[in-house]
Amino acid sequence: MDFFFEPKGVAVIGASPNPGKGGNIIVTNLQKGYSGAIYPVNPRYEEINGLRCYASILDVPDPVDLAIVYVGAKMVPQTIRDCASRGIRGAMLESAGFSESGPEGAALQDETFKVAKETGIRLWGPNCMGLVDAVNRSVFSTVAPSIWSAGLTPGNVSLIVQSGMLAGAFLIDIMTHGATGISKACSIGNKMDVDESDILEYLLDDPDTGAVGLYLESIVDGPRFISLCRRAKKPVVVLKGGKSAKGAEAALSHTASLAGDGAVVSGALRQAGVVEATDFYQMMDLCRVLGAFPARPAERGNRVAIMTYSGGAGIVSTDFLDAEGLELAELSPASLEMLQPVYPPWMPPANPMDLWPGIIGNGAPKVYNEAVRAACSDPGVDGIFAHCFVGGFALEPDLPTMARLAREAGKPFVCWISGEREAVHCFQIEAQKLGVPVFREVYRAVECLGAVLGRRDAANVEDAESVDLKIPAELLSSGSGQPADLDEYRSKQVLAAIEVPVVPEKLTGTADEALAAAQSFGFPVVLKGVSPGMIHKTEAGLVRLNIASEQQVEAAAADLMAAMEGRGKVLVQAQVAGGLELIVGLVRDPQFGPCVMCGLGGVLAELLGDTVFAAAPLTHADALALIARLKNQKLLNGFRGAKALDRNALADVLVLIGQLGVSCPQVAEIDINPLIVADGRPVAVDASIILTEDK
Repeated sequence: MDFFFEPKGVAVIGASPNPGKGGNIIVTNLQKGYSGAIYPVNPRYEEINGLRCYASILDVPDPVDLAIVYVGAKMVPQTIRDCASRGIRGAMLESAGFSESGPEGAALQDETFKVAKETGIRLWGPNCMGLVDAVNRSVFSTVAPSIWSAGLTPGNVSLIVQSGMLAGAFLIDIMTHGATGISKACSIGNKMDVDESDILEYLLDDPDTGAVGLYLESIVDGPRFISLCRRAKKPVVVLKGGKSAKGAEAALSHTASLAGDGAVVSGALRQAGVVEATDFYQMMDLCRVLGAFPARPAERGNRVAIMTYSGGAGIVSTDFLDAEGLELAELSPASLEMLQPVYPPWMPPANPMDLWPGIIGNGAPKVYNEAVRAACSDPGVDGIFAHCFVGGFALEPDLPTMARLAREAGKPFVCWISGEREAVHCFQIEAQKLGVPVFREVYRAVECLGAVLGRRDAANVEDAESVDLKIPAELLSSGSGQPADLDEYRSKQVLAAIEVPVVPEKLTGTADEALAAAQSFGFPVVLKGVSPGMIHKTEAGLVRLNIASEQQVEAAAADLMAAMEGRGKVLVQAQVAGGLELIVGLVRDPQFGPCVMCGLGGVLAELLGDTVFAAAPLTHADALALIARLKNQKLLNGFRGAKALDRNALADVLVLIGQLGVSCPQVAEIDINPLIVADGRPVAVDASIILTEDK
């Protein structure tokens, strides 16, 4: 990917001498920062912006290894063929009019991609705004040249965005407010060839990048993307567009993207250690705070020291800490002793540290510095949250000293700032230079500090083992070459074959066989009607519970046979005595492939809506983490005297279901509902497996 980010020479195909036109903006931006050779290409002109203009890319001399293409969509396929003939390794297609515009554009995109595959040239875009590299001052983009005068502030946050205008407009917005510096912003558009994983892999090795933020409407290769994120030593933040049904429709029309299921996407991202954002400014705030503190010592906890000039703000901050799962640090006796000289005699120090009374007598710089020094030396403090006010009340702190103390102690340090507008702006700029994340909202500051303190070490990530499950072929064949639903009995035969615990049961064809089965299990038993194509048996009235006698077996069997009009059989099961009902399943996501689902189950599964997802295959640790994400943890831990769930046993089931999905591509869906927790251990009581056509 080096030729996209550090080309020796750049040709601009579709260059224009007319200011304000995209072809001229690209050349102008290159001239303002890029130090390599620049070659405008347009047969109608001999010179553009003082540079010689070439009639064809074939006429451009060396060195040139990147072309920025800004011509009509219909001209692009031949243009790319010419670029490949010239030996150019990569092209940024900043033209629109491809798959996002309809069938004709989609055909042009397919034709262009075919040229790339035939010739080996790599294509970035189309329908994008290219690259802005603030560190190296390389702007390969149609972004407005005002970005130079507005302040191309370098930093260590790199962005990958699927939306073109977002890259330009959002960059100008965030960089002119002084709070955030940018390393690289990559607008990738329709992702004809180069996709988010290609660029993410590059940025994870880029020394100028400390954190990566992505706005994506689709993920081309979900397994590769998840693998990169799992192993990333740098923080990765993702804002995923198109997670709702209507949002997915909008994504399809915007960049021709299949957005995928929102819950599955969120589950897979969380599994990979990605921090998920819900809006653009939150994404940037998370990126800049994680970029400021990318390294997290393994022994660091989540205990926070708060220093404030307002008791009320300290109380609100404490509430937010609790909401984010952070702890208010208990200051050590040594820390309290360090603070006492800058506190009035009548006021004992505590956390939150209310500094105002001390500031009255000692001044803000001295009191803030001592508070930070005490927090930095305290082994019971993992992060520091300072409330600052500028522009009045003699509250201006000594920010450089505070930043130095925190940096030397290796403790994350963030500020909430308020005050007079110009003073606040100056404070933000100074803080950005010092590497101190500053926020205008208390909650956002706490939220971002929580992201830093909660980040796990990528070095501890383990790979799931690839297991080739041995399942009799006849169990997983629809027999017709068409999609098929396995009935409950056959579905559980598959589960039993991979050692998922299933309820003892027998499939019977007569009332006498049903009675014999019930007698072998002992009462009470459950009788179910198993009929071709019938998945939701409860709704169809084909389930009989608490069958406690031979007479009830005979009557229930007769009823079920009659209800199925002789087209089914009766499944007799030992009735599992348990309380908690879970649901476990598998779906195939268009982006991430087989994904495991776990949640609270039974007939109220859809109503409760407490389900979580992770991409298969799963490690045992992945499965335990998935269980821990369920909202109703009290139920799992043994609510009102019930025996607690054996989480390791459930994790084993989740791992096996994931392995089944990976090993058997003909399995489209699995639904185990309920998975009853009996004596703490899960048992599959009902299940269905849906097959695709035979493979």
